[in-house]
Amino acid sequence: MTTVAQLWLPILLSAVFVFVVSSLVHMVLQIHKADYEKLPNEDAVLDALRKAGTAQGQYMFPFASSMKEFGSPEMKAKIERGPIGSLVVRDKGCTNMGRALGQWFAFCIVISVFVAYLTGLAKGPGAGEIFRVATTVAFLGHGFTSVCDSIWKGIRWSTTAKFVFDGALYALVVGATFAWLWPAAA
Repeated sequence: MTTVAQLWLPILLSAVFVFVVSSLVHMVLQIHKADYEKLPNEDAVLDALRKAGTAQGQYMFPFASSMKEFGSPEMKAKIERGPIGSLVVRDKGCTNMGRALGQWFAFCIVISVFVAYLTGLAKGPGAGEIFRVATTVAFLGHGFTSVCDSIWKGIRWSTTAKFVFDGALYALVVGATFAWLWPAAA
């Protein structure tokens, strides 16, 4: 067994490397550029949301507060009329990229800690197949984070497929970093 404390360097460096690769994916490759579309008549929709006093939060429409209400004829009519969907509203002002990037880096570290923990349970110092184990664990953390959005929120599967691809890249980076820096046998 290899302890998480023995793996502090691959934890930290794999998070840094994933952060760099994700920056390249989003800023250079720009494969996510078409993930979002502009609302038709955007200004009118935004004015209506402001007028309604829509605060920061996550909304579903049409909304039913219970399964009984969901099965009501009125709700069925709303669903048939459409549109149906979900909406995430943020506070006004620009997205705080520094904060978001900090949270992303922290998330990368958390995934790398779990990679270290699980790979360390499976493999001792000097063991082989570190790349395969670490990559698999990292893929579970990075690769499937968007799947539930397609299942439950209606996000296009093509968008989710791109995030799964990103996750595969990140997992390969994490696996390679752990394989490279895995402690030698005593």
